[in-house]
Amino acid sequence: MNAIASIDLSRWRAGGTEAAEVEREVDEGLRRAGFLLVHGHGVPEGLAGQVRAAARRFFALPDPVKEKYAVTVGGRGWIGPGKEANGYAEGTATPPDLKETFAIGADTATGDRQIDDVWFLPNVWPDEVIELRELATAYTDAVHTLSDELLALFAAALHLPANPFQDLAARPTWTCNINHYPPLTAVGTPEPGQFRIGPHTDFGTVTVLDREPGAGGLQVFTEADGWADAPYDPAALTVNIGDLLAYWSGERWPSGRHRVLPPQAEAPEEDLVSLIYFYELDHDAIVTPLRPPIGRVTGLPPVVSAEFLRTRLDAITIG
Repeated sequence: MNAIASIDLSRWRAGGTEAAEVEREVDEGLRRAGFLLVHGHGVPEGLAGQVRAAARRFFALPDPVKEKYAVTVGGRGWIGPGKEANGYAEGTATPPDLKETFAIGADTATGDRQIDDVWFLPNVWPDEVIELRELATAYTDAVHTLSDELLALFAAALHLPANPFQDLAARPTWTCNINHYPPLTAVGTPEPGQFRIGPHTDFGTVTVLDREPGAGGLQVFTEADGWADAPYDPAALTVNIGDLLAYWSGERWPSGRHRVLPPQAEAPEEDLVSLIYFYELDHDAIVTPLRPPIGRVTGLPPVVSAEFLRTRLDAITIG
């Protein structure tokens, strides 16, 4: 059995014994790895490819042009090379990740500047690739809907009487990072311990990933198998849970620990683009961990979503 379970949401939507079987597969799969391969996800076919193509046109622009949209980690716009090192989230000092990012996020402002300037910044769109706005908005709208459905499925997988996320994600924070992993011929030989993305767990509830496979691609860590290449299916999306959902589960489900390998010598021209949607909760949502027998740890105190996330975001920022 692959450590990462493959599920089909259309079976869950069908109800009855089919739904119950999917719920069992979800619980078992998340307990093993914190990852799932999700079919029947409902994101329109071809949309991610259109977003990826538009993003490639942006990343191909000269750096002085991209600098017009430059921001730091957590901002909206271009996060250039050398700004982020995800290994720091685990307390491991590593060289910067070998990537550049175009980031967008929730812009449903609350009217409170102290909140909005952190969690609901306006999105910035490049004039040079005008189609990116419409395409990325359509994609994130679809994945937002999927993320809400996944949280409902996760609550059902634990046989909870109601879905608590209906009240905790009325105005959720989220970010979508379009990551560009340049080829070896562009970045040169990686430093020791350098990755396209260093080993880490994500911070929120669910992460939805549309990726391209490659020699320098995604690996997932499990206690049983150590590091292993993540399975890939072009018809499926890769989903993992983050620290906030793992905490809510009372550590029944581990955060999906993963990394993206550096560019490999046997594929020096490999050039990849991933769409990574990080879903969270309302900034002021109070998350109360599930107690045993569902949860696995006693005595975990409630946390506020924004405070929980902020410390982790700060840890991975360089400079």
